[in-house]
Formats: sequence, structure tokens, C-alpha cells
Amino acid sequence: MKDKTYITCFGEVLWDIFPEGSRAGGAPFNVAYNVHKMGIDVKVLSRTGDDELGKKLIQKISNWGISTDYIQADNDHPTGTVIAKIDKQNEATYEIINDVAWDYIEYFPEHKELISNAKAFVFGSLSSRSEKTKNTLIKLLDIAKLKIFDVNLRPPFIDVELIKTLLHKSDIVKINKSELQQIVDFTDEKFNTEEEAVQAIQRRFNITEVVLTKGSDGARYFVNDKNYTFAALPITVADTVGSGDAFLSGFISKRIRNENPEEILKQAIALGAFITSKSGACPEYQYSDFEKFKKEKFGLNEQATT
Repeated sequence: MKDKTYITCFGEVLWDIFPEGSRAGGAPFNVAYNVHKMGIDVKVLSRTGDDELGKKLIQKISNWGISTDYIQADNDHPTGTVIAKIDKQNEATYEIINDVAWDYIEYFPEHKELISNAKAFVFGSLSSRSEKTKNTLIKLLDIAKLKIFDVNLRPPFIDVELIKTLLHKSDIVKINKSELQQIVDFTDEKFNTEEEAVQAIQRRFNITEVVLTKGSDGARYFVNDKNYTFAALPITVADTVGSGDAFLSGFISKRIRNENPEEILKQAIALGAFITSKSGACPEYQYSDFEKFKKEKFGLNEQATT
């Protein structure tokens, strides 16, 4: 494990239950799935129930070729589920079931090697809604090298002080426009532009890199005192489930290889758009399908601007 590049994704692994059926999901797993599709080894640190749903989920993840070695089995709590609904604008809303297996992720001694040797450690804020998983996460953050925080503020599971703690511990933060506004509200400061707001967050929490996703308005990547902007790609939206997770997967796939900021942002925009053009956060596809999509779309789109 020491000689092999991999990333670790921490947090919720669950079933998204849609009217037409169930799909494997959870933001950290969605990231893991698409990073794996980009040809990068990934370890998932989570917890499922020792029940039928849990067994089916583990089997599905394993069939995709993703390691389940660090997904714990819980005898006392059920596998996580989310009731998902898609509106007429193809936007998703979620009812996240509480007190499930991923609320009880345990820390074990072998996690020290797993996390310390990972090229990046990816985590979100939702998994910290419970005391048990929160405490495990804090321990792991003290071990991890490159800490990538995918902010996912889901009412009613928003703990302002915890969000601030996680921001302080992060190297890279990914947020959307709504989350940026909420974090600004936490600080009780006022800003005239999103650039001022992001840079203030960077200074306040000592964050080197911030990635801001803006839906149809594209994305911005703030690196120290520089920032880069990329327009959205023209696509037909199937649904927006997991689009931000896919964006982060594309970002990570280039960031851990130390590509230049323009190439990192280009990959992120492309993978986010590709997944948004398909149904679900983890659609079946080959890397060659994504490469074809990327080549076609960037013939129509301008490059990143600073």
C-alpha cells in the first residue's frame, strides 16, 4: 500500500431511493466511484448495516472493482438510505434517514496507515452529524496529508462550529454558491463580490485552495492569491444527482497528479457535465466514453481564464 497511489474517501455510503428504483450513493462514495473510473485506486472508509441492503450494497461496490475492505458492518444499525425526488427542472431533493450505520463509523489502529499513506483524504460535513463518526473523522484529519473538504450543508444537519473546525483543518475546500453564502453568514462579514468572499474565507481559515461550483455559470478555482474561471459546458441535463461529486472527482484526478490549475479545472468541469448528462450519480460508463465526450465538448468551449 505504501508504494501505490490511492485516495481515501470517508463518510456515508447508502442507497438513494428514487421512485423508479434504488441506486448506490452518498457523496463520498459518488466521488470514489468516479475517481475510480478515472483510473485512480480508491479506498472507501464507511459503515453499512449487517442487513440485506448492506450486503447488496457491498456486492455492488465490489462488482464495480472498488475495495470494500474498509467498509465496516454494523449489527445494531441499518444501512443508510435517502429518499430522493426529482422535480420538473431535474433538480433533486433528499430526505436523509437518521441514526443509520454510517453514523457509527469506528476508528481502528489500521486506519493510521491507510490515511497517512493516502495521496488525498476526501470528506464531507454530513457524515459528522453524529458524535461517533465526527470523533473518528477528527482523529483521521490529524493523520491525513492532503485534506479535501467537500462541504455539503444539509438541513437540519448543520453544526456551524463543526463546519468552522473542519474548514480550519482543510487544505482544499469545494463549495457551491449557496454554501459560500452560508459560510459567509457564519462569519458575520459582508462582501461585495464572490471573489472577496472566497479570499476572506481562505485567510480566515488558512485554506490554500478553494473550488467554487456555480452550476450553469461554470466554476472558479482559487489557488493562494490567484484564481481561474471556466465556463459550463453545453449539455442536455438528465438530472443533477451527484453532479458536484463528479466535478470533485474530475478535480481530484488531476490535482493529485499535480497538473496545472487550468487542466485541473477543465477536467472537473468536463466530468461534472458528463455525469449531469446521464441519470444518477454513478452511471455505467467507460473512461473512453468520458474522453470522447470531453474532446467533443471542448471543441465548443473556451479555455480557463485567470
